[in-house]
Amino acid sequence: MKRYLPFAIIILILVLSFAFPSVEVAPHPDTKYDTGDIAWMLVSTALVLIMTPGLAFFYGGMVNKKNVISTMLQSLICMVIITVTWVVFGFSLSFGKSIHGIIGDPSTYFMMKGMMDGAVWPGAPTIPLVLFAMYQLKFAIITPALITGAFAERIRFNSYLVFVFLFFLFIYAPLAHCTWHPDGFLAKMGVLDFAGGTVVHMSAGWAALASALFLKRRNEANHAPARITYVIIGTGLLWFGWFGFNAGSALGASPLAAVALATTTTAASAAGLTWVFFDMLRGRKPSAMGTCIGSVVGLVAITPAAGFVSIPHALSIGIISAIVSNLLVEWRTRTSIDDTLDVFPCHGVGGMVGMLLTGVFAHQNVNPIVKNVSNGLFFGETKLFMVQLTALVGVSAFAFVGSIILLKVTDLISPLRVSMEDETVGLDISQHGEKL
Repeated sequence: MKRYLPFAIIILILVLSFAFPSVEVAPHPDTKYDTGDIAWMLVSTALVLIMTPGLAFFYGGMVNKKNVISTMLQSLICMVIITVTWVVFGFSLSFGKSIHGIIGDPSTYFMMKGMMDGAVWPGAPTIPLVLFAMYQLKFAIITPALITGAFAERIRFNSYLVFVFLFFLFIYAPLAHCTWHPDGFLAKMGVLDFAGGTVVHMSAGWAALASALFLKRRNEANHAPARITYVIIGTGLLWFGWFGFNAGSALGASPLAAVALATTTTAASAAGLTWVFFDMLRGRKPSAMGTCIGSVVGLVAITPAAGFVSIPHALSIGIISAIVSNLLVEWRTRTSIDDTLDVFPCHGVGGMVGMLLTGVFAHQNVNPIVKNVSNGLFFGETKLFMVQLTALVGVSAFAFVGSIILLKVTDLISPLRVSMEDETVGLDISQHGEKL
């Protein structure tokens, strides 16, 4: 029965595509689209998409040679499974009509209905709704891909597909709705998350920790990176794509997009430099891996703050996040937690540091939306910081406990852990019948 289930799913999707063609009239001539905003958001959508292949290189270069293809495919397959889910009902769950501020009504944009008749998203009135939907899709794609670094080299691929689908359904979609929908629970609280500190990095980070604990340690303790050059290429692609991730979250070609672009590259540079100097301070050689990891930590940390803080404060965010994550990576190596590629110390903790520092450094002169909450703690106001702290605790508990439950459910449906023999041979051969 399990053998034919994937084929049945494809048949169901094919039937839906015939039943719901979504053929609508052209946009009304009075629709106030802005061609500059449309052009920038088309570019941003492509930039964010390239982050997933970038992540594949970033993670693929860090694992053992016998697991490179499997690790890279775990990222790329998210582009396939999440896109189909998004088109059918995923966008509706994330951005559809709000159900008690927690989740969207899955029928709102079912099979992308209502996308071609001039509709717009309230926060992006100058671009077509379909463009907003495709832009947000790229965030949904990369989030579960981030988790893969935690259980690399020991997860069954078929089981991973089940977990990705469940994670999107029960973790990502509710968090996206709560945070970015105007009627969302966290949005009404006044939580500021410009481009995904809670929705993307914290959710992935806590799911990564849950996965590392659930799947336990690998049988082989030795870890030799396959291609450090892959890591460098992946870092470059991630950094390049992150401009769409953060600056694109301004949802238009605006001065705010320029600020977000500037704070993004500033924080990444500061974090990369800090990571290298911090290693040197402890008697280690400056390494390519350290530079790359530090830079990505800075990109993670600035994500929730990119459109709310000044450029000098982006330096602070990069430096602080690099030190905190570096210390957490060092601590993790002395524990029994086998987070293969340190997803939780880098993405999870980096996201949490960024969320808190948004509550410290955000100011209404950078982004007027802050007027609806307050300025950050650095400017003598406490309200925003307490809101961010409350959200951090709540989202952390939700993402961690929820992920543990989903891992157990997935394991019941299809065992998550590969056999010892398959792990020894390597996942490239045992799961895919391929090798470098």
